[in-house]
Amino acid sequence: MCLAVPGKIMSIEGTETLLRSGKVNFGGIIKNINLAYVPEAKIGDYVLVHVGFAISTIDEAEAQEVFEYLRQMGELAEMEENSRQ
Repeated sequence: MCLAVPGKIMSIEGTETLLRSGKVNFGGIIKNINLAYVPEAKIGDYVLVHVGFAISTIDEAEAQEVFEYLRQMGELAEMEENSRQ
C-alpha cells in the first residue's frame, strides 16, 4: 500500500526551491526529505511525505490523527523495522 505519512520538520537545508530538503521526524524516525513541493513549509511545520517528498503541509492535530490510525494499523512498527535495515 502506498500512502503519505505525516512528519514534523526539524531542520531545513538549502534556499533554492528545487534543492530544499529537511530532516523530518516521523514519531522518532528521522529522515532527510525533499521539500521542493512545499516552499512555504518551515521548521516546526507538519508535512505529508510520500516516497521521500513532502507533498503538502498539515496542522498538528491532523498529523496526530494520522499517526494514531497508523499505530492502529501496525504501520508505524513496520516503518521502524525498515529504518533499522
